[in-house]
Amino acid sequence: MPLADRGQLFPGKKFISTVLDALDTKTAMSGEMTRRYLQRAAMAGVIIGGFYLINYTVIAAFVDVAPALKGIGRLVGALAFGWALVFIYYSRSELLTSNMMIVSIGAYHKRTTWPKAMRLLGLCFVGNFLGGALIAMLVWGSSLASGTVLQEMIAAVDHKLAYVSAGPVGWVDLLVRAVLCNFMINMAMLLVYNGLIKEDVTKCLVMVMAVFVFAFGGLEHSVANTVLFTVMGLRNGIDIGLALGNVAFALIGNFVGGGLLIGIYYAYVNDERSHPEPSEP
Repeated sequence: MPLADRGQLFPGKKFISTVLDALDTKTAMSGEMTRRYLQRAAMAGVIIGGFYLINYTVIAAFVDVAPALKGIGRLVGALAFGWALVFIYYSRSELLTSNMMIVSIGAYHKRTTWPKAMRLLGLCFVGNFLGGALIAMLVWGSSLASGTVLQEMIAAVDHKLAYVSAGPVGWVDLLVRAVLCNFMINMAMLLVYNGLIKEDVTKCLVMVMAVFVFAFGGLEHSVANTVLFTVMGLRNGIDIGLALGNVAFALIGNFVGGGLLIGIYYAYVNDERSHPEPSEP
């Protein structure tokens, strides 16, 4: 097959090249400008925290009208929370879960090493946590998480911690939810990065719907959980052991869903080395 035609076999090559370019920038920042990289990651934590609080505020507003409306409140709250990923993307903030896909593709193509990739993810997680901690302190010093909002957040935390305390069955449930969560997040980023979508409105809708699926479907996002646990830990106290257990399982599942099922998978299927040139007859 002529080389020009072979490019049609790899509709994700634009996606791969865009991701690798983004990785180069992230790697340089996390090495030479670590403080600035942490600041970008912290902003993502702030955005997640703010929008997650709004999610529960929306749910509480519907519950206060009538408890039977809680389902509608969850739907509207999840849609509102979906805009968090849009804000993170367009503010060029650094979110751990989407970076899992990026570093995996970079490691596959040897644009980075796994130790450097893990360092980048570690710095990103620290930054996301610091941003979430800032939101937690602001919530602690205010009445934002009170009344029905507080009750909804407490119920959410209890539900998430119950996965860990339930033993192996709960752990598997949590892992599956975490895998599906980051699969959806990074599928959205694939659609945004692959060059096929030109309009910003469509990109926004893709990201909003991906987050909506995880929020409304009860999937598990390691950063969102970390921020929620930090907020509630300061505001109302929390079982630190169970919270750490939840985040650990969510991190593993998120990496499988975003780093392996999206990152490594698409790195492989778009690798021309795995599709050798057909020999002439």
